[in-house]
Amino acid sequence: MGFGVFIHRSDSIYDDSPAERYQFPSQYLGRVEACIGHWIIYYEPRKVAETRGYFAIAKVQQVIPDPSASGMYLALIEPGSYLDFVNPVSFGDADGIVERGLLNEQGRISGRAQSAVRPISSTDFDRIIALGLDENEPLLPRVDEATMPHGFEEEQAPFQFEESRDRVSYISSRIVRKRVFRRIVLRAYDERCAISGLKLINGGGRAEVDAAHIRPVEASGPDIVSNGIALSGTAHWMFDRGLIGLTDDLEILVSRQVNDPDTVRAFINKTGRAFAPPRAFERPHPHFLQWHRENCFKQ
Repeated sequence: MGFGVFIHRSDSIYDDSPAERYQFPSQYLGRVEACIGHWIIYYEPRKVAETRGYFAIAKVQQVIPDPSASGMYLALIEPGSYLDFVNPVSFGDADGIVERGLLNEQGRISGRAQSAVRPISSTDFDRIIALGLDENEPLLPRVDEATMPHGFEEEQAPFQFEESRDRVSYISSRIVRKRVFRRIVLRAYDERCAISGLKLINGGGRAEVDAAHIRPVEASGPDIVSNGIALSGTAHWMFDRGLIGLTDDLEILVSRQVNDPDTVRAFINKTGRAFAPPRAFERPHPHFLQWHRENCFKQ
């Protein structure tokens, strides 16, 4: 089958973690197995309130029986492959549906649109990720873009894939992934530091805040918004070094190894809890917060 579409909803009853695994019943086993080693697009149905439509891509690494649920299977996602779209893509607009392979001979939407797992043509796949990753108004970084490698500007323009290797190169690029991750995290947090609560914009119009991974990329942390948090430079430095951490309900923890705890606590916003995005799926996931507490935070 190659490329595929996996339906996932933010209120799913399945044991899904889009950047890590996709749970499904045996009736879809053949279709999912056909996606092993290939890229898939996640889609949230239109009947979901505030649906994201087509919202992310990932690569299926392997399929295994779910050890905790009889008759169920897990599609394991290749570490580091998941990437949220900058712009969630609607199922359709005034020009028609974007996944045109769902049209029947009469030009109407076929029953295939209801399938939780379905194949998608390379043409439709390219069209959707081009829309999803197109940055018409790139978010300005904190650092001077002059430090970026030459050719970086070319990657920000709308793009078309002439060959499959162009597509794979683009969606695998660490530069692209870092920029996309920054954009989606800062947008979720309204460019505000989750620890201090400050929203600072410098004279050049750049937000003085970083998009920090809770579980770092080097430790197989995915580029998913729920593994991200917006932090000022100071908060980011303390978070990465384990001087501050977060409980699952976002209470801010201060390490006993901090040499000036009073100053650190004065830096923290008065609620003592990290500010979080309003939408649940964008908030720091307890799975990643637990990893940070166990592997980074200094008790």
